[in-house]
Amino acid sequence: MSRVQSCQAPVVMVIDFHHARGPEIEICIGDEGTDPATENDWSLLPFMALSDGAHLSTEDFSYFTLHRKATATEPETSLFGISCSRQIDSKALIYRPPDVTRSTVQKAVVVVTDSPQSVGQLREKLSVVTSAWFAQRDFSDTDILKKFREGLVLSLKTDEAKKDQNLGLSLREMIHEFKYQTLVLFKALLLQPKMLFFGSRCERLCMIQFSLVSLIPGLMNSLEDCADPSFNSYAQTVEKPTSLKTSERSSLLAYMGLPLQIFGKGSMFGPYTPLQQLDLLADDGTKSYVVGSTNSLLLQQKDRYSDILINLDEDTINIISPSLRNALYLSAADRRWVDSLTQIINETWDDAHPERPKDHGYRGSEEFIRLQFEEYLVALLSSMQYHEELDSLNAGETGSRSREQLEAFSIEGDPALDFGLEFLTQWKSTSNYALFKRLTSDALLFSITEPHHPCAGGLTIDDVQRRLSQQVADLHLDERVREGREALNRGLATGQKKVSAAFNSFWSDIESMREAQRKRNEEKAATQSERSSIDKGSLAAPFSPTESTSSSTNSSWLGARKAPPLDVSGAQASVSAAGQRAGAYISSWGSWASEKRKEWQEKKSTPTSPSSITSPSTPTLASITEVTAEADRGRRRSMQQRRSEDSIGLSRSGSRRKRWSNILLRRESGEYSSAYKRDDGSNDSSEQETPFPKSPLSKEAPGFESDREPSQSSSYEPVALDEVGKTNKTADNKTDADTKSSTVSDVIHEADELHSRPSAETKEHPVPTETANLSTEK
Repeated sequence: MSRVQSCQAPVVMVIDFHHARGPEIEICIGDEGTDPATENDWSLLPFMALSDGAHLSTEDFSYFTLHRKATATEPETSLFGISCSRQIDSKALIYRPPDVTRSTVQKAVVVVTDSPQSVGQLREKLSVVTSAWFAQRDFSDTDILKKFREGLVLSLKTDEAKKDQNLGLSLREMIHEFKYQTLVLFKALLLQPKMLFFGSRCERLCMIQFSLVSLIPGLMNSLEDCADPSFNSYAQTVEKPTSLKTSERSSLLAYMGLPLQIFGKGSMFGPYTPLQQLDLLADDGTKSYVVGSTNSLLLQQKDRYSDILINLDEDTINIISPSLRNALYLSAADRRWVDSLTQIINETWDDAHPERPKDHGYRGSEEFIRLQFEEYLVALLSSMQYHEELDSLNAGETGSRSREQLEAFSIEGDPALDFGLEFLTQWKSTSNYALFKRLTSDALLFSITEPHHPCAGGLTIDDVQRRLSQQVADLHLDERVREGREALNRGLATGQKKVSAAFNSFWSDIESMREAQRKRNEEKAATQSERSSIDKGSLAAPFSPTESTSSSTNSSWLGARKAPPLDVSGAQASVSAAGQRAGAYISSWGSWASEKRKEWQEKKSTPTSPSSITSPSTPTLASITEVTAEADRGRRRSMQQRRSEDSIGLSRSGSRRKRWSNILLRRESGEYSSAYKRDDGSNDSSEQETPFPKSPLSKEAPGFESDREPSQSSSYEPVALDEVGKTNKTADNKTDADTKSSTVSDVIHEADELHSRPSAETKEHPVPTETANLSTEK
């Protein structure tokens, strides 16, 4: 096989985002006297270099393909570009051009080369150079970019590109992320559908596509036709191998028809495809492609622009075409093979270094994975050729091998059926299979490589167990249980701390309550001792029962409250004043009672003639009238004298009248009945039974003698005139010193005036018997 090798010197360019014109090529550094951007019409390069959403990150990388036009010495071919975009605050610039009107300046440094392996080598170098150029804060100085381009030219001339060097995402990460769907994507790539990858991160979007393409052995070195659907140079220049060296891997792969030309006539590959290329994707000449986009508008038109949609943000694969879905259904052997590979990756997975196994062994490494896919693809090609021979034999085509010739290879049945009959049927209709069949028409591939699926056979219990374990692993139960266990432990620890804190707080509250109760008891004991000492040292009366009851109640129910302070001196003064008033009142009553007792004794000791006493049993109306008139005249004379005397001591008589009113009321109740005993010591029954008349001062109060019915009033007794005169004369001889005696006489005279009224009043209010008896005794 011989192909025309193209050689393209690297080109360094600067893409600027202008606020009015959008992204545009600002600087192009190439060979002297050349402008590759203008010569090859790279008008879409600025949109490929500055991807949608690049302004959301500090640094972003974009991978894309360009077509180079044919020249006099070189055919048309595909070129590969990588861009590193960054942004800086416009205020931080040392030199700010006048056309910079926005707050940030966004630019991208691009390197265009002829090999995808060169792009893989340039990634780290481009990042360092772009960062250093932005650190200058002066974009007019491009010396660092020129020196960078010179270094690339020298390195590419001295260093030979390695055939097996692959650009793309780590295959371990890809399988760990997509699991069995990795094989679905691999088989979909062979069927050449319209594959659309979507993701918000441009670099990861491009890397996953390069990783998928690199699974086909030798395809990374045969992408010269991937930039444009019209390119078909590989199919036109490739030659059929005539020899085989089994000791050389490249010779064996070439003899097997590899690499399969996925991107040929009618196909294209665009790791990042801007919206400006949608017309190219929708063109009738574009039959298949593998493209990526960061614009979500394509998700709304996925039915138009894709047969299979791979959403990297959600890690989902959506097969839109029903026929493609049936063809990509994995057989039992396919599922067994990819599940075993996924199990190896999971067993050797290291989160810190996902690109290599945790035991640093060969099993589970990148080369191990590529070798597994290469073995699977070679077995598929060998089985497919044997399947074609069987179909030709059954169809009776001329030139086909006989059954005896095929049976000589000791191949049982049709091993291609383990790869899926629907998949094989659709694969036959692709352009890459047509090229493969043309290159291997005379080769007996099933005689070199055994036509056998790596995991051939029916569904076994091991497959079921492996699939169940994989599904359980997909649920991440261990992680959830671990997270739940950790959350439970945290909850228990937090609960234990809260319970301990609550118990400690409760216990401290109890201790504080005990301490407070102890202090209250001490204060109460001190207060009681002080009160007892005050009571012992004071002659005053103790506190009232109400106070003691309230204090005991407070001590029992409101013990927590502090007792109010006691004014002992004030209480003692109040008690002393009350005692003095009570003593003066009692002494005044005692002196009055003694004076009255003396007065009554003097009156009793005066001799009276028995003839002047009229028997109460034989009263006459004339004698009663005379006695009453005489007594009335005497009382009037004495009352005139007393009024003149009472005008002088009016203030004293008021208080005396009040005291006398109380004395008369007490006399009615019988308290002074003992004062009217006879001289011989015997009590007069008539005097004891008959009460004294009420004072005229308490006339309005109920229960007076004047208010009683005539039938209920006491019987009348005749009183001698001499006795009345004696009584009046005794009352007239009273002096001012005998104020208490004059007061008694005054009361008696007022009572007699009530009986000296006209006959109607006299009949209505007769003279009480008590008054007559008192006069007779006097």
